[in-house]
Amino acid sequence: MILPKKNTNSTKKNNTSQNAALNNDPKNPPPTRPPIPLPKTPSHLPVPSPTPTHPPRQPTQIQSLGKTTSNRHLKIRSPPTFTNPLDERLYRKQHLAAAFRVFAARGFDEGVAGHISVRDPLLPSHFWLNPLSAHFALIRVSDLILVDDTGLVVQGNEPVNTAAFTIHAAIHRARPDVHAACHAHSVYGKAFSVFGRELEMLTQDSLRFYKSHGVYRHFGGVVVDREEGERIAAALGEGGKAVILQNHGILTVGQSVDEAAFWFMSLERSCQAQLLADAAAAGGYEKKVIGDEQAAFSSAEVGGPEKGWLAFQPYYDEILKKTGGEFLE
Repeated sequence: MILPKKNTNSTKKNNTSQNAALNNDPKNPPPTRPPIPLPKTPSHLPVPSPTPTHPPRQPTQIQSLGKTTSNRHLKIRSPPTFTNPLDERLYRKQHLAAAFRVFAARGFDEGVAGHISVRDPLLPSHFWLNPLSAHFALIRVSDLILVDDTGLVVQGNEPVNTAAFTIHAAIHRARPDVHAACHAHSVYGKAFSVFGRELEMLTQDSLRFYKSHGVYRHFGGVVVDREEGERIAAALGEGGKAVILQNHGILTVGQSVDEAAFWFMSLERSCQAQLLADAAAAGGYEKKVIGDEQAAFSSAEVGGPEKGWLAFQPYYDEILKKTGGEFLE
């Protein structure tokens, strides 16, 4: 059988190409492979957008849609205004009595400790207080005591707490913009007070107290002398809404009883959150503190007097319904 002849020329050519590739012979460069085309981006996929930039945020009024489908504007509740100071006095006393009931429902009472005051609109140097031995849950409008700036009872049939008068008189003297003050020996407030330090801005709620609360870093025992009351008022600061009293508890103020009472409830919860966060951090978790820019913006949004007043209204409504208005007597 005759076999076909091999194509020696093709074999030599292939060998030459392989040798050139191995020897890097510039006269016989290796054959080049055509480039592999890259897949094109499908036209239906979205093109990534650049990171958006936002202008600085500016504080505004209470945020609400506030409009119906018929284009009717809905009003947000706001503090009432009065032309008759007698009507204003009654309103303040009613909300003072309500604040005691709200505090009682949250366990802020402890024996005869704790007190809330409101300035009298007819006699600005006088203020209304709770009777010394009345339980918060039983206080009515008719139980409230009016005292002058020396501590004498002007209206009422019960004595008042000496520490209550000492603290509240000093605050009302030092802060004419303040019409109400709240102090009680609440559990988380007094627990956090032992550290003698300010709150960290850890939560949105704590931002209500951003650069508006102080610390009284001294414990001089029960407050029974004028100088101690004045030092507490000084620790509150000009324009401050709260002060943490070391080894004692917390105190809040406001332009209305409603505002001061809500700040107290919020500060108590913020102290609780701080203690929980500190406990978790001790176990190795890292706390994220809110930055100054975000804190300042949110504080302006939620920390004003009208916002504090508004935030208390659900609690007022609740206690009004639960008691049938009995505290108004």
